[in-house]
Amino acid sequence: MRILLIDHDERTAIALAKRLGKETYAVDVIACGDDAEEQAEVVSYDVIIVHAARGLELCRTLRLRGVAAPILMLTAGSSAAERVACLDGGADDCVVDTVPAEELLARIRALLRRGPGARVAPVLRVHDLTLDVASRDVRRGDRPVRLTAKEQAILEFLMRHEGEVVTRVALAEHVWASEHDNLTNLVDVHMSNLRRKIDGGAAVTLLRTVRGLGYRLGPAPE
Repeated sequence: MRILLIDHDERTAIALAKRLGKETYAVDVIACGDDAEEQAEVVSYDVIIVHAARGLELCRTLRLRGVAAPILMLTAGSSAAERVACLDGGADDCVVDTVPAEELLARIRALLRRGPGARVAPVLRVHDLTLDVASRDVRRGDRPVRLTAKEQAILEFLMRHEGEVVTRVALAEHVWASEHDNLTNLVDVHMSNLRRKIDGGAAVTLLRTVRGLGYRLGPAPE
């Protein structure tokens, strides 16, 4: 899933982005300001994390502009009054910036479950393919499937859009953000590996290429 991280401290933001990247999230980092507001409006993010001196003001502005993505506020203080102000200002969750990484990741997963249009359950299931969102355990029937972080990210995005045609561009944007230039070729390479691991030896093929459009996950219609 794709996350926008808005922070006034570049060093802190980069460290957090790397941690989130290890969990299969694609993260865009931007400083607090007018560019952050525009970025949040133009790009469809699954979660926005705001950690900035004027984060509350920014949060209110995003809501006024119609940005519906779940917002997680990171604050320096821990008072109840500060948390109340963040939540009343439009944030979906608020936590101190010293929160342990595992708790932060759990809060992000919770936001994804209730975000706009989200279809995230603790365990995603398509036919006999399952993905445990928390543990990252993937199985095809009783067979465990070992995937790389990027392969897991692609699979999760496809499972959340079961039966829909997902374009290469959509996959690239939600899995790699802006890490590379030639993203569509990377998508094809990873999809080839993913298809081999998911469908290899299986009686029912789930990963299919839709020529000229992209990919679809799900059993072929009868």
